[in-house]
Amino acid sequence: MHPVEIDSLTLQQDGRLNGAIRHLVLEEWHGADPAAIARAAAAMNRSLPLTIGIATTNPPVDLEPLLSATAWTLCGPHVDADAPQLVRVDDPWHTYGEIEDIAGRFPQTVIALGQLLRQTPMLDTLPGLAAEASTYSMLLGGKEFGAWSAARKPAQPARPTQRPLVSAARHGGLLSVVLDDPRRRNPLSFRLRDELFDVLEVAALDETVEQVELTGSGPIFCSGGDLSEFGTATDLVAAYLVRLHRAPWRLIDRVRDKVTVHTHGAAIGAGIEMAAFAGRITATADTFFQLPEVTMGLVPGAGGTVGVTRRIGRWRAAWMMVSGRRIDSATALHWGLVDELREA
Repeated sequence: MHPVEIDSLTLQQDGRLNGAIRHLVLEEWHGADPAAIARAAAAMNRSLPLTIGIATTNPPVDLEPLLSATAWTLCGPHVDADAPQLVRVDDPWHTYGEIEDIAGRFPQTVIALGQLLRQTPMLDTLPGLAAEASTYSMLLGGKEFGAWSAARKPAQPARPTQRPLVSAARHGGLLSVVLDDPRRRNPLSFRLRDELFDVLEVAALDETVEQVELTGSGPIFCSGGDLSEFGTATDLVAAYLVRLHRAPWRLIDRVRDKVTVHTHGAAIGAGIEMAAFAGRITATADTFFQLPEVTMGLVPGAGGTVGVTRRIGRWRAAWMMVSGRRIDSATALHWGLVDELREA
């Protein structure tokens, strides 16, 4: 059994970080003294680096404090992975190496996300969104987002159009809302966000609206934030305030018991982030879900650290966010990210 280090993070003079993650082999703690387990869990909870658990056999019940203190635990295919702290993969050590590479390239982002996810599960919706927006805005001014933005091929800006990007229809007590920019795969652009906010505000203010159904036109539900608009904010404080004030996901949360979101094809970034606030989410069998923001030098900025975390726990949410891996609809159903699979 190895001691748990709490000071393995180093900060260089130029602000770069080393040691953003580390691993904990759970098998080495089988049969350990409960007091030692408690001390190790406490050390992990008060440290900045993320601790990734590795489990190749079923962790015994007495290791629950360690499981809870990890960012998440990677387990092999023969491990019972029903606990929310566990993520099953084919090869835990190989996968850890991939996460180590991401953390080596985006250490500031990974550390910021890890601390954020320890706050948002304990906060109400608005304080949680405020914490997320603060972290997002801070990272917009950071070197890691700056490097990603400078290296990427400029995204094609949207062609000006007068047609609405969100359509809505009222049928008695049902308000049907459609993300309607299929040519661009329904990205959450500034304009689409504002139109969606205005439509959902009706549901929040009008008590005769009994049900809200949100869908997306075209091949996928939502492709996430509009990449052509990333990094265009010149006033990060103003961007923070707008992100809070004009947040459609905050309205979805307010009337969550009325809202069903029907996803299909893909729900990437903001797509699944805002959907997660709904009382019910459906998906077709071919739908996948992905949170790719960390490898852009950002954290989710459309409520994901609040809504997704509430649905699947902070451990699996952290896995989705740091790894950026796609989650298929069957896994999403098993984890509780969606509530029902439906026919295409």
